[in-house]
This record gives sequence, C-alpha cells and structure tokens, in this order.
Amino acid sequence: MSEALALLDAALRGGLITLLALVGWQLQRRLPAGAAARPVLALFLPGLVVQLIGSTPAFEAQVPRAWQAPWVAVAVGNAVGFWCLVRLLFDDDFRLRARHLLAWAAVAAVGAAYCLLPPHPALTLLLRGAPLLCAAATLWVLGRGWSADLLEARRRLRLGLVSGGVAYTVLGVGLRLGTGGAPGPLALLDLLGLGAVIALGAAALLGPEAPRWQQLLLAEAEPLPAPSAAAEPAPAAPDAELLARLEPFMRSQQPYRDEALSLAGLAAQLGVPEYRLRRAINQGLGFRNFNAYVNQWRLDEARAALADPAQQARSVLDIALAAGFGSIGPFNRAFKAETGQTPTEFRRAQLAES
Repeated sequence: MSEALALLDAALRGGLITLLALVGWQLQRRLPAGAAARPVLALFLPGLVVQLIGSTPAFEAQVPRAWQAPWVAVAVGNAVGFWCLVRLLFDDDFRLRARHLLAWAAVAAVGAAYCLLPPHPALTLLLRGAPLLCAAATLWVLGRGWSADLLEARRRLRLGLVSGGVAYTVLGVGLRLGTGGAPGPLALLDLLGLGAVIALGAAALLGPEAPRWQQLLLAEAEPLPAPSAAAEPAPAAPDAELLARLEPFMRSQQPYRDEALSLAGLAAQLGVPEYRLRRAINQGLGFRNFNAYVNQWRLDEARAALADPAQQARSVLDIALAAGFGSIGPFNRAFKAETGQTPTEFRRAQLAES
C-alpha cells in the first residue's frame, strides 16, 4: 500500500473508531439499566473496534500470524454480533441469551483456529462459510419480519442498514479471505464498505433526529420529551373511523383464530389499504408489530377460557389452538411473558378463586 493510501486508511479507521465511541456513549446515556440493547451493543460495538484495528494492512503484514488469532477471532465472531444487532432492531422481543454467546464463541474459535493451526482447505471453507451463514440468517430476519412491522420508518431503514451490512459481510468474505487478506486498494474498499454501514447507523443515532430514531429502533430507550407549546403541531390523529371498525370486527369475526392471519389478509377483510391499517394499529393502539397485536387478542381469549369453570375439561392445547396459536410452545412462551405464569398455573389460580 502506498504512503498516501496508508494515511487515508489510518485516518478513516481513526474516524470510525471515534464515531463508534460516540454512538456507544450516546446510547449508554439513553438506555435504562437492564435494557435488552445493552448486552448486544456491548458485544457488537467493541467487536467492530477490534475489527477496524486488526484488519489494518500493516497489522496483517507485520504481526505474526499466531498473534493475530484473537483479533481475527473477534472480527469473524462479529458476524454473529451483527445478526444479534439486527434481531434487536427488528424483533422487539429479542433478548441476548447464552445460546447466542455460544454461537459467537464457536464462530470466533474458527477464526482463531485459522491463525493458530497449519493452513488447511477445511479451515478456509469454515472461515468463509461462517460469515455467509450469518448473512443468510440476517436476510431471513429481514424477510420474516417485513410484513408484520408496523413502523414505516423502521421498514425503510432496514432496507438500507441491513442490506448494507449483509453486502459488506459478503464483500469481506470475497476480499479478505480469498488470499488471506485484503492488500492495498482492496483493504481500502473493504474499509469504505464498513464505514458506510457505520456512518448510516451513526447518522440516525447521533444526528438532530437521534431521540426519535432511538425511540423508534430501541423499544426500551427513554421516552421522547413532551413537545413544548412552541413546537410544531402534532401529527394528524390516528384513523378514528378505521379504529372504530377494527375492534368490533376483531371481536365478532375473530379473524385472529386463523394462525396464518397477516396484516395484508386482515386489511383485505376490512376492505382498506394495508398501509392504512398499519398506521392505525401503530399510531392509534401503540403496537410496533402486527403479530403482537394479534397475539393480544389470542391471549385474551385463552385467559378467558382458562378462567372459565365451565371449560375446565378442555385441555390447554385445545384452548391454544382454538385461539389461533399454531402449537403449544409459542403459546406457553407468550402466555408466561404476558402473565408471569404458565397456562396451567394461571388456570389453577383462577379456578381456586371462583
């Protein structure tokens, strides 16, 4: 790499590390203790810093291969960290679990082994395959949650942020692992790809609209301050006419009992455009996800059935399936998250009181 490219590379890396520090500091201020975002960001942001330092061409050229092992391990493991970040941004119920950390450790171990063990085609294949597998999992998250997401801005952002991150992962595999590194201009291209993803996220989280974006993307961020009297007029009121129709329709027709019910399907039944129903449920009822809205109806029906002495002969499975859940597992998890009890515990307590 020429001296000019080396200076540009160093300046870009320093700038991106500073930007990541600012993003971490800003989020640290606004996220309450115990927020689901904290462990995910603690895994991902430092990993990006390590990746920026460890992928420096001079570092790769001058540091012995074995000494690069921890740096490469963290950089490769960051593909799992990015997947966790995407889950955090677009799945309001996501929590970092031990299994996610084990997946990160397994992928990181592949990166370390690549540096510590003699060269072998199988190791190279694993090193290429792990980030691509994580990229595929990220695309699956993107596609799975697209139709149920009720936040218009978040739906638009996921196309840029997630697609850009996945594209960078694929680009990194091609540039960095084809020859074991990304020398010269290729390293700079690799860096620019990563920088574009970081800059996009930082612009949303550090710019003038930062509080709104944080509230939008991170459900546990501090609530926005109340607008002052001199603030701009509030946005238009939610669709009152549609909301007035929606609850009676859900109660009488019980479309939620169909486990395959989608936003598009419900909009068709109501005879309204999909975007109109999405905005009504989000702005009028406060739901961020269509599945959460539908599950609320299902859980309400299940609770009523479990508390009814006349239905105590019905099995929990029968009640769950009748309410629209596809299987007992998701029902049990959703019910306990809502009530703090298993369905059986809830039924026993309710029937004891009646």
